Amino acid sequence: MKIEPQHVVSLTYDLYVKQEDGTEGLAESATQEQPLTFLFGAGQMIPKFEQELSTLSTGDSYDFRISAAEGYGELDEEAVANLPLDMFQGADVPQIGEVLPLQDNNGNRFQGQVVSVNEDSVIVDLNHPMAGQELHFKGEILNVRPATEEELAHGHAHGPDGHHAH
Repeated sequence: MKIEPQHVVSLTYDLYVKQEDGTEGLAESATQEQPLTFLFGAGQMIPKFEQELSTLSTGDSYDFRISAAEGYGELDEEAVANLPLDMFQGADVPQIGEVLPLQDNNGNRFQGQVVSVNEDSVIVDLNHPMAGQELHFKGEILNVRPATEEELAHGHAHGPDGHHAH
């Protein structure tokens, strides 16, 4: 079956990004036993990722690259937040490298990685961990099926067979 909007896609992938030495290294993957399953066209995936998959069908293999700009964006050196240390009263002061769940004034949730801690503040990098990286995806389309009415109403896939409880 061909991939189309309002269809559930299950696929494997290996995601490669450049390492410090300039070679590509495996960053993450989804296997046949634990595939990535999503509702195509629901805005859950990187738009360019869906565009690259849009001509494929069950059983097809793929191998494509997505530029940083079309992936998680370029690295923004100014995307940092200076959080007051007293914000962490009653909790442990976060450590450098720790990822913090954050929320803006509009209720949007995101994550930031602690890059430094000083006597009165915690500096957090708000860039996506893969910002500035070209993404190299290789994988196979395992299954494509029409989404159920419930999946369409919920705006997400309920697993490869449509019966995943949540």
